Amino acid sequence: MRYFIKFALLALTIGIGNNAVAGEVSRALFTIGVDNREPVIMVTSISADSYDSISFFTELTDFNGHTVTHQWKYNDKVMFEKSFEVGGARWRVWTSKTLIPSWTGTWTVNVLDDDRTTLESKSFDYN
Repeated sequence: MRYFIKFALLALTIGIGNNAVAGEVSRALFTIGVDNREPVIMVTSISADSYDSISFFTELTDFNGHTVTHQWKYNDKVMFEKSFEVGGARWRVWTSKTLIPSWTGTWTVNVLDDDRTTLESKSFDYN
């Protein structure tokens, strides 16, 4: 009986461990562009006078076979979503958003996993 309890506890522990997040978000940042799969310049705010678009870059580690989504939000409203099928142990993805001058304020991009759990969340100011 004692061995059965130990085995059951071990199986339960392994089962819980397998439901954990697959990998990690190694990098997540806003940039004014992506060149050769790398962000050009990291930004935390942009001016409507200078730029009308911005990109969100994410580097993922150990998410092979999973789906990851970039969810763009403005004033708590989802403005855009794009999902990616991760195809390798190290995977870099990005999305871009063209901004209308009247959309000033704080924007947030959430990185979501298969279950729509937030893995990472970053914000920038558009003024």
